[in-house]
Amino acid sequence: MLQVTKSYLPDIKEYIALLNQIWDNGQLTNDGPLVLELERKLAEYLEVENFLYVSNGTIALQLAIKGLELKGDIITTPFSYCATTTALIWEYCQPVFADISATSLTCEVSELNSVWTNKIQGVLTTHVYGNSGNLVDQENWAKDKGIPLLYDGAHAFGVKHHGKSIFTYGDVSTCSFHATKLFHTIEGGAVMTNNSELAEKIRGIRSFGHKGDHYFTAGINGKNSEFHAAMGLVNLNHLDEIKAHRQAVSEYYESNLSKQVNRLAWNSFNMRNYSYFPVIFDSERILEKVVDTLNKQNIFPRRYFYPALNELPYLEYQSCPIAEDISRRVVCLPLSAEISLADVQRITQIINSVV
Repeated sequence: MLQVTKSYLPDIKEYIALLNQIWDNGQLTNDGPLVLELERKLAEYLEVENFLYVSNGTIALQLAIKGLELKGDIITTPFSYCATTTALIWEYCQPVFADISATSLTCEVSELNSVWTNKIQGVLTTHVYGNSGNLVDQENWAKDKGIPLLYDGAHAFGVKHHGKSIFTYGDVSTCSFHATKLFHTIEGGAVMTNNSELAEKIRGIRSFGHKGDHYFTAGINGKNSEFHAAMGLVNLNHLDEIKAHRQAVSEYYESNLSKQVNRLAWNSFNMRNYSYFPVIFDSERILEKVVDTLNKQNIFPRRYFYPALNELPYLEYQSCPIAEDISRRVVCLPLSAEISLADVQRITQIINSVV
């Protein structure tokens, strides 16, 4: 059976070596030595000034929203995982959906302008599949409007935009280290910002809102454990080989899929991380036929993202025709650090025979 992805697992001996350190040290959580080491190494790897390791990518979003004190109407994207929207709802913000570009699948300045009102208090949008729009324009737009710009970078680990880390754009960026991601810590995430004062504020909120024994705000438990950090430290050592294999698979798909299968327009100013390989079919009918044919061969791509978030049943509908259309025609093909090129060839041949 081939799923859309497979979690990378290193040699268990490497992981056990760090578990032995946990047993020797006796500290399981609360900013233990492995958590601090992972924060330090990831801050360096991702070229960010302030890096906070947290329990998952959704908590990362909520901590960022809370730290920025976002309230009221927040422009966001209808084309993302549901956590992007639900993080806003859980923090009592009102999502205002801006439609997406039909090429980048992200919210560009033109889309942000289309839903702008004086009630807007901030922007939360997504680097879709690790792709991005024009971030310099978006930063300038948000600065001109005087509102915070928050990026959900769950898929964007290691991506660079105009030669620098994609996580250095905006006021705050978040990432997910879920087991399905390019880099994972089983469960986990991060909040990143160039604003040291804001980082310190979020650091306090992450740990119940206290420093030492003194409470200063209503916080939450967003910390992560030594066991999760250990997995991250081991996986970080293998990241180059993980990325190299995923790149080779992506390039095979790119070169061998039929021209009738539409590809994402990757931003030419980005260095990709090959976290996903989305394809867009000409109609939902063709997509369903392709998926059904693959499923019969025990191959399971994923309709990622479907449905568009503005169509979620617990929200008041807001029209976003491009996102709604794309969500019905896009699917992510199997991609992992272990998938064989023989399997990729088989997947490609099946798709080409259907379209």
